[in-house]
Parts: sequence; structure tokens; C-alpha cells
Amino acid sequence: MARDLRICFVGDSYVAGTGDPTALGWPGRIVAEAIASGLPVTAYNLGVRGETGPQVARRIPAEIAPRLAPADDPRLVVSFGANDTAERDGQVRVSIEQTIQALRDIRAATNVPLLLVGPPSVDDPRQNERLKTTNELLADEAGQLRVPFVDSFTATGASALWSQQIREGDGYHPGAEGYAYLAATVALPILDWLRTEPFR
Repeated sequence: MARDLRICFVGDSYVAGTGDPTALGWPGRIVAEAIASGLPVTAYNLGVRGETGPQVARRIPAEIAPRLAPADDPRLVVSFGANDTAERDGQVRVSIEQTIQALRDIRAATNVPLLLVGPPSVDDPRQNERLKTTNELLADEAGQLRVPFVDSFTATGASALWSQQIREGDGYHPGAEGYAYLAATVALPILDWLRTEPFR
């Protein structure tokens, strides 16, 4: 019987691919590469612009159940953090403790194999400092929860292409070239994870 591999990508505007004229974002490019390599993937993009980690966590149980329950190899890829660290009316939207708790809540809400992609860098040095801390703490917590973690912050923060793309955009979202770079940054660990036997 053919392998029934289904993936839900759940997260914020980076998952949704906001700003990408190709409408692929990084998940679409990962899925295309997976299919080209022979992986029988059915994928669902559940990115919502503006959402924080706690908001993502709250909707995951209801949204992934009808999409992943029929699969013999269900997978869940989540990504959040940029909105958590953004300021609104002079206040950071979500505390770091709430962001970390969101990951714990997601892990507790489902036994589906889970992978976390950390948030990329933005065009704001102060927010990037908060994102650096968030990225490090998410990586630590993911390790404790035995959740594979893919660091996109370090690579995007060091990339002139990424910096130019988001600066030419809205300070957060790149165009097609930027999303292609982000996809290339995270593709190998995600594809390797998809090729492994499911671990719950």
C-alpha cells in the first residue's frame, strides 16, 4: 500500500507566504521539493497572518484533526515567534513565557510527529534582539520536548539577500527570492525528517 504522508504547516504570515508573488512561500517550495524527490506528500497550509504562538496553539487541535486523522503518516510543522516579539501600543504582544508555553501546549495537544521552524529575522534591530532570545529558548524547549527544531533566524539574520528583500517589502515579509532563500535554509532538515519513520 502506498504511504499516506500528510503534512499540516501551521503558523503565521511567513507560513502563509505573505508578500510572495508566486504564492508559494517557504512551505510550498518545501512541498514541491518533497514531491520531486519522490515523497508522496499531501500538504495543507494553515498560516494566518498576524498570529502569535498562543493563537496558533489554540487552533491546532481543531484544524489538523480532519486533515491528518485519515493518514497513516501524519506530520505537523509549526512556526511562530515574530508576532510574539512585535510591539503593539508600546507593549510586546506576547511574553517569552507565553511563547514557550505555546510550544508545550501544541506538543500536549497532539501525538502527531511535530517539527518546529524558528522565526526568521526582521528589519528592526530591537525586535531582532527579542527574536534572538525567543529563538534560543524555543530551541532549548524543543530539545526538552524531543521536537526537531530548525533555526531560520541565524541564517536569515546573516543574509544580505534576506535583509534587502524585507527592507524593500514591509520590514517583515520578503518577495519570491527571499522565500526561496528561506525555503533553501530549512529544506534539508525538514525533508530528512519526512523521510524517516514516524516517531510519536
